[in-house]
Amino acid sequence: MKDVATIGDAMITFDPLKKGPLRNVHTFERKAGGAEFNFAIGCARLGLETAWISRLGKDEFGKYIRNFARGEGIDVSEVKLVDGHPTSINFKEIKEDGSGSTFYYRSDSPTQTLTEQTFNMDFIRDTKVLHITGVFAAINPAKNIRLLKRVITYAKDHGALISFDPNIRLKLWSREEAKESLKELLPYVDIMLTGVEEAELLFGVTDPRDIAAACTAYGITTVAVKHGDLGAYAFKDNQSATMPAVPPAKVVDTVGAGDGFDAGFIYGLLQGWSLDRTLAFANTIGSMVVSVHGDNEGLPELEDVFVQLGEKEMIER
Repeated sequence: MKDVATIGDAMITFDPLKKGPLRNVHTFERKAGGAEFNFAIGCARLGLETAWISRLGKDEFGKYIRNFARGEGIDVSEVKLVDGHPTSINFKEIKEDGSGSTFYYRSDSPTQTLTEQTFNMDFIRDTKVLHITGVFAAINPAKNIRLLKRVITYAKDHGALISFDPNIRLKLWSREEAKESLKELLPYVDIMLTGVEEAELLFGVTDPRDIAAACTAYGITTVAVKHGDLGAYAFKDNQSATMPAVPPAKVVDTVGAGDGFDAGFIYGLLQGWSLDRTLAFANTIGSMVVSVHGDNEGLPELEDVFVQLGEKEMIER
């Protein structure tokens, strides 16, 4: 049985070798990234049995990304290389404070070929958690929302929990389209993993308790609200917890922190931990990610998180 499966795009990420506006950057380093891809890597490094479902271009970039994921121990048997759709790319712009912007080139994404007809439903039959994000939905809203509804329904019918990170990218679609489309998925969701700004777009509220209330109105039973350096809030089974952020040694790149938090939160839920412990674990991972350049280079292995938490005794368990 798989602990976690996720569906979504992956891209070649070109990271600048100096900070500042891209018009002044002349050299880049090739890496791989993407919300669902990063989440899968985060889960695999924590020791979860992880599967990733996607389509990549049948090109050198696609082969590199699939090999990278396979090397992390991720099940990539449903990651296919397809003709006629080049592997997506993006360029990152990093500011002096570690924050940044991303410029996407993914209009002809290989995931266009991932349809209701080509999706292998049997692959997710035995999965504890199916994780989806708004990024995959945004690539082709009409097709992908329809596909996600069918996949989610199948997964839930076979006992899976559905986790969802809205991960709204307004460079891919408008606020109105994102809100309308993603709200179609909410009645199917069990675990909501959202940032405050995304929740404000969806529900019009910013207080974590109001966000949790808005989610539970859709039948969502577990909610985690990510609030950057202000920490995180979680609600589950009529209990709530608030945890301050873990200050990183130095913020050098904020990309991937939310994906790392998601992986850590799902890990804690699968272990049956309390909300306090789960939030502390997830926040620690987010802090570790932002202190390393790259989308997923900072995603830690399980023992590294326990060391960071001062729980070395957990490594032997």
